[in-house]
Amino acid sequence: MKFQQFLIIILAFVLSFTSCTDVLNMAPDGNMQMDEVLSDPDKVEALLNRCYNNIPQKGYSYWFFESLVVAASDDGYTSDEAQGVPTTGIYTDNNSASYHHLRDAHDGHGGNNTGYWTRSWEQIRLCSQFIELIDEAAVNKETDRGRFKAEARVLRAFFYMELVKWFGKVPVLESTIPFDSDFSTMTRSSVYDVAKFVAADCDAALAEPNLPWRIDNPNDAMRVTKALALALKTKAMLFAASPLHNDGENHWEEAYTTAKEAVTQLKTNGYELFTKTTQPAVYGNGNGAAFRQLVTQNADYSATPRDKETIFQVRSGSVFVWHIGYIGSNMPNTYKNGTSPTQELVDAFETVDGKPVLDLTKPYNDEKHLQPNYNSANTLYDPNNPYANRDPRLYETVLLNGSVMQFDSKPVKIETFVGGAHQVSFDVTNRSASRTGYYHNKMVTPGASGNNQINNSNWKYYRLGETILDLAEAAAEAGHLEEARAAANEVRARSGMPNLPAGLSQPELVLRIRNERRVELAWEEQRYFDLRRWQKPDGDLSETCKWFTAMVITKNGDGNFTYKRQNISNNPRGGWQNRDLLLPLPLNEAATLESVTGQKWQNPGW
Repeated sequence: MKFQQFLIIILAFVLSFTSCTDVLNMAPDGNMQMDEVLSDPDKVEALLNRCYNNIPQKGYSYWFFESLVVAASDDGYTSDEAQGVPTTGIYTDNNSASYHHLRDAHDGHGGNNTGYWTRSWEQIRLCSQFIELIDEAAVNKETDRGRFKAEARVLRAFFYMELVKWFGKVPVLESTIPFDSDFSTMTRSSVYDVAKFVAADCDAALAEPNLPWRIDNPNDAMRVTKALALALKTKAMLFAASPLHNDGENHWEEAYTTAKEAVTQLKTNGYELFTKTTQPAVYGNGNGAAFRQLVTQNADYSATPRDKETIFQVRSGSVFVWHIGYIGSNMPNTYKNGTSPTQELVDAFETVDGKPVLDLTKPYNDEKHLQPNYNSANTLYDPNNPYANRDPRLYETVLLNGSVMQFDSKPVKIETFVGGAHQVSFDVTNRSASRTGYYHNKMVTPGASGNNQINNSNWKYYRLGETILDLAEAAAEAGHLEEARAAANEVRARSGMPNLPAGLSQPELVLRIRNERRVELAWEEQRYFDLRRWQKPDGDLSETCKWFTAMVITKNGDGNFTYKRQNISNNPRGGWQNRDLLLPLPLNEAATLESVTGQKWQNPGW
């Protein structure tokens, strides 16, 4: 029975049963026979709805409203370092295969939280079961059958990509597997093979005429589409081609052709970047206004939507920025600060002439990032006035010293200098002040009030801007430099940034596009995975995720400011070692698999 219990975990079909009954004959609630379900169209739709369970919650829905994935990257550093919180476990390297603070994090799924590994396998088995059964099921309309099957395929692809992002190689299970099967030959498939399986599921869904390109009815919110199938295909091949996952093979040309086809089809079918704000009274008329509105408002469900960029968003609000992650000090009805942008993230934003502030080949001259290696070609950046003349996205992403925000219907000037109302603090018991000298701004709707939510928008899992940047990266890596440059320039143009210069070498262009991803996708839980997939299997994150800096600002007697970089902690932050490139498989499951198959299953270092 122990082995069967393991199979329930690894194949992840959690039902209410206590014997060795063939669970495929049981409905998902464990109380009725499957033929009862399949004979009732309403129950068939309920069975499909189960395939939508366990879609990960993102944003501030982790433990105690923490933006955990951002806090574990080099974009953010949390002020919530109280004993027992997940970030403390990450920062102190207190993780193991038996319990990992990211893998097993609460992300809005309640107290019965079983981690990314188990929940994803649960959903994959549910999707596979539905795909196998739908052809014999009763449906209200025959056109529903094809659409439902296509949705289950796209969802299976979605959950496979969640596994790949966190764990790398995983088994490809094309069908449900009886518990009495021989599992001794089960292996972890290469990420490329998983990507091809994801692509096959997505291609089958794309061929289904009844699967729509866009959801235009609020009652169908969060249902998957052909657009998501294309985004998933692109992401799968991007990961398969990346150094961490490519097993020494060059898959960049295939990743490029996949991404190019996806972007072309998305645009042909009505997707486009959101480039002009529809609420200038809220977001202003600056070059970053549309960018800010996109991430703080829900995509609308309409045949002619305002937001034609969002490809897939969660059904219910999960960004949930209240006072959490915003100004938490000396503000009415606020409590804690949460994660704040790092100086390293601020350094990534170019000046308005399109030149990087730092030399991207080696951004810092020392391990601890206290000696920035300034780009000698940039004459616009002034270290004594560091926030002037920067990419408009900086001001929409980060609250800086001197920023003005609307709070409780009045303007508030941000004072992060020593002695200011929002000054930096390195006291780990002070949960309301920034550790970095900056505050998060991107996900916050302008015009907040202290005791009201200031953003409860739906998390956008995929948007066209991200897929275009996937194309830019794949094209650059494959040697299609002008196409790569054009794709990156399309995203930059939304915020009024000039084109990347012509004539960049391939290594130079790759670095610029990687930096563009960091700037455009900051706080969207992309950077964590980008940093890892760009490493080779024997690499680590010591250059990016070991030491972090804050900006300590002193106000002088003449009203000017002096700026000094300072390490946030005297100790390196955890999560930078080779083993941290991938999460560990759950200890007991890896051990059982290894004993059954005789192969190594656990990820390196765990």
